[in-house]
Amino acid sequence: MYKLYTRPGSGGFVVEAALALIDAPFERIDVPKSEAPDPAFLAISPLNQVPVLTLPDGCSITESAAICILLAERHPQAGLAPAVDAPARAEFLRWMAFMPSVLYPAVLRFYYAHRYTADADGTKAVKQAAVAELDRGFAVVDDALHGRDWLVGDKMSVADIYLVMLVAWHPDIDRARAAWPDIERLWARLREHPLMKTLNTAHEMWPA
Repeated sequence: MYKLYTRPGSGGFVVEAALALIDAPFERIDVPKSEAPDPAFLAISPLNQVPVLTLPDGCSITESAAICILLAERHPQAGLAPAVDAPARAEFLRWMAFMPSVLYPAVLRFYYAHRYTADADGTKAVKQAAVAELDRGFAVVDDALHGRDWLVGDKMSVADIYLVMLVAWHPDIDRARAAWPDIERLWARLREHPLMKTLNTAHEMWPA
């Protein structure tokens, strides 16, 4: 059985969605935020971050995008991603690398600005730069979605869920929804997805 170490409102949202879509039984373990983390948790998450997924063989993996890609590969029947030999696979890998390398770090810089400057008065500048980077990245994704129903291929993939998780964290969500109409179109569809509604009840990613 899988074990998911997570907490509400975290990147565990997309992993929990992936586990539900592959219909895999898993144990959910909520990890509280703490300045003095449990040494046992640090052994599987050296940065003291969630999510962490412990696999049935006992090995653990961090990084939400990596977890999602692994689950897609191990459970191809669930359709979390285009098949390895499908034309859309390259796009899937592109976006699953782009989002955690461009968008996710900018989210972290905004909400944890104090970690990214040694200047006590520098957090405002860090946040401003983070929002600019978010806006630049989301504009790229919005352009890619123009005229398409999904980010990759012809059906929903875990990349779409990853995207809406990130846009839900934008610090000015009303402006974000207006600025990127194609992302909003995709997000509106997923807001009506039964699984997303269920998960949002626990994670409160966006207003119900």
